[in-house]
Amino acid sequence: MAQTSAHGTKAPYHLVEPSPWPIIGSVSAFVLALAALTYMHPDLFGTGLAKTFQSFGVWKLVLGLGLVLFTMYGWWSQVVKEASTPGLHSAAVRLGLRYAMVLFIASEVMFFVAFFWSYFHFAFYPELHTIGKVWPPSDVVTFNPWDLPFLNTLILLTSGATVTWAHHSLVEGNRRGLVWGLVLTVILGIAFTACQAYEYAHAAFGFKDNVYASVFFMATGFHGFHVLVGTIFLIVCLVRAIKGHFTPERHFGFEAAAWYWHFVDVVWLFLFAVIYVSGEGAVSLPGHGPWSS
Repeated sequence: MAQTSAHGTKAPYHLVEPSPWPIIGSVSAFVLALAALTYMHPDLFGTGLAKTFQSFGVWKLVLGLGLVLFTMYGWWSQVVKEASTPGLHSAAVRLGLRYAMVLFIASEVMFFVAFFWSYFHFAFYPELHTIGKVWPPSDVVTFNPWDLPFLNTLILLTSGATVTWAHHSLVEGNRRGLVWGLVLTVILGIAFTACQAYEYAHAAFGFKDNVYASVFFMATGFHGFHVLVGTIFLIVCLVRAIKGHFTPERHFGFEAAAWYWHFVDVVWLFLFAVIYVSGEGAVSLPGHGPWSS
């Protein structure tokens, strides 16, 4: 909280109360990482422990994920409470939060830079990595970019417009527009995820088939995970908007969600242009969407 005395605020910075969440979050992340590693590689720590790890099955992943979700709920609930308490989040604190969100999104950008770097490496030197020495590999049947992928692009771009509408409504004090803008954005986010799941279910290649499949699923799947996280972020903002937590002057929680969602939009445009359009092979899947013939 801000340092205060009988004479008022002494310093604009934020001193948090002693909290258990950092250590709980560290332990939870460690449990989830260990569970994921031993689930995919049960003999990672030797064959002697392999049977022990295998005996837990998928439940060790459930435990790790549950602990992480519990940490997220508890920690962010505390942050929401602090933001709703007058005097805690001063102008300097809110500026610091904005810097933190910008740096977080910048770090996310680096993830996708790595994926695009990998994709271009294989695309520019197919003679070293693919069957037929072409990109995409000659044995890969790619997606028709102007069918379901294009529909997903329209869905995501429309969601960017609806979240902007919600933001403008909030600034103008229009709570009804804020709520409906968020409702539409959440629906569109869910629709995008459903379409991508349908696309994956009808893919003509598997994750382990070749280098093209691995890069495709890693890049688009990691983006899909971000859409899922962003949708949850917006659902939380929707609940807070209904409860009246946001005001035209103070609503950084919503702004952070909107920034994140626009980042997801922009990344998808690059994915669509590079992987689906420029990466379309000589043979592509027949359409599944509304423009199918």
